[in-house]
Amino acid sequence: MKGQRVVALMGGMGRSFDGSYAEFTLVPSKNVFKVETALGWEELAAIPETYFTAWGSLFDSLQLKPEDTLLIRGGTSALGLTAIQLAKSVDATVLASTRNENKRDLLMRQGADNVLIDNGTIREQLFSLYSQGVNKVLELIGPSTLLESAKLIRHHGIICSTGVLGGKGMLNNFDPIKDLPSGVYLTGFFSNFPTQKVIDEIFRLINIKNLSQTISKVFSLDEIGKAHTFMENNNANGKIVVKT
Repeated sequence: MKGQRVVALMGGMGRSFDGSYAEFTLVPSKNVFKVETALGWEELAAIPETYFTAWGSLFDSLQLKPEDTLLIRGGTSALGLTAIQLAKSVDATVLASTRNENKRDLLMRQGADNVLIDNGTIREQLFSLYSQGVNKVLELIGPSTLLESAKLIRHHGIICSTGVLGGKGMLNNFDPIKDLPSGVYLTGFFSNFPTQKVIDEIFRLINIKNLSQTISKVFSLDEIGKAHTFMENNNANGKIVVKT
């Protein structure tokens, strides 16, 4: 319908087929979803992929419930900040990790109940708070910390591996029988299959809970180089938006 607001998200864009920055673009219809929202365009641009990935990781793969205690490893990433917000919107207890002590206040403002400093003592910090461990972990650092995270989970807990912030994409010589504690469940989330139903659910929660994305900085299209430098220097505390 003419005038209908829409968003587009991955569904293979940039993976299964090439994409690029452009003022105008032709996107497969399966990647386009209608939305009902009063959000401004800059804020709306920051939502689709990040919220969809966080939503799928938390509510599909981790089956997050209000009574759960969730650890988010890589909490200061844009996805981590969004996951904190979504998890708190359903009243789960949230711990978030960061390597940078200076990011503690950022995580607490986002809603984290506790912040763990990833300095080699995260196991001791977590078990001092929860002697049996947590029952859900969203692993955004990836294979480089996955096996450590699996040991922070209580019996019959779930770990969802979604990110690769640690730069390591695969586990070499992984033996699930020996490397995973018995009764700990490992899953993942792959964002290639968005649906209108899930997009509707996400925006319904955003509207009901008055949620807003954390935007670090907005760049114009001719500032793409600066946007990448800003991102690669790890200066962003939230989403980077590029507008035409």
